[in-house]
Amino acid sequence: MSVLQFPPPRRRGLLVHGFVILALITLIILGIWNISRFNVGTIFILNLLLMLAAFTLLPLMGYRAYSVIQGNYTLDRERITIQWGLRYEDLPLSDIEWVRSALDLTTPLPLPRFRLPGSVLGFRRHPDLGVVEFLASETRNLLLIATAKRVFAISPADPIIFVREFQRFIELGSLTSMPARSIYPSFIIARAYDSALARYLWLSGLFLNIGLIIWVSLLTPNLTRVPLGFSPYGEPLGPFPPLRLLLLPLLSASSFVVGWLAGLFFYRQPQQQIIAFIIWASSSLTSLLFLLAVLFTITTPI
Repeated sequence: MSVLQFPPPRRRGLLVHGFVILALITLIILGIWNISRFNVGTIFILNLLLMLAAFTLLPLMGYRAYSVIQGNYTLDRERITIQWGLRYEDLPLSDIEWVRSALDLTTPLPLPRFRLPGSVLGFRRHPDLGVVEFLASETRNLLLIATAKRVFAISPADPIIFVREFQRFIELGSLTSMPARSIYPSFIIARAYDSALARYLWLSGLFLNIGLIIWVSLLTPNLTRVPLGFSPYGEPLGPFPPLRLLLLPLLSASSFVVGWLAGLFFYRQPQQQIIAFIIWASSSLTSLLFLLAVLFTITTPI
């Protein structure tokens, strides 16, 4: 049985996402550097907020870049398979009502509000079609796949050939009957949470980071100066304003989130789940080390 691959255009999306990710990493590095240099004030708070915003957006942009790389549309006599990052959709040909270009619609198709080249994702409601789910890289030459439950908007590099091959497989008919299947990223989280060890590692890291943030927040009003780091001669650097201790819980929470996401990536494959547990255990251990670093900092004489 022939299986045809129709990958979406990737080049422009990878360039845009790569540039955004590089800019976010640069903002994080500059934020950490500036927080370590400036005293508490307007510039300190602005750098802190900017760094937090970059930390929040970085995992999202990283996942969208990964989705561009992994994005693919597969067509055979049984089904159309849409893969977009950790999102999978298997559509049996018997469930598909029609496939047509979005340009054929009498009412223009509204696009997702937050989109970048290479990452046109989200849901929009069309007055004639109902809910449309976008799993595409470009807004030009969108194809619509209609089922009884939902309409999907995709962007194969060659939509004309995709439609032609779909019609050919429809004429040939399906050899077997198969059910529809939908997999969302949240399914992987739920599956991992069923593991007692995964829950323990997640919750231990989460509580360590929450405790560290609360502890540092209670400590800073009672401190006057703190050392951060050591000189090449082993002498404490500083003294610095106590609010700079906030760098430690921020770095701890960021490393924990990155480790949690990386673990989910490996947990998808049964043969790689041990790697996921190692990463989650390392993230929790790193959070504990940051907590010890705060204890060491406040007890180090200046």
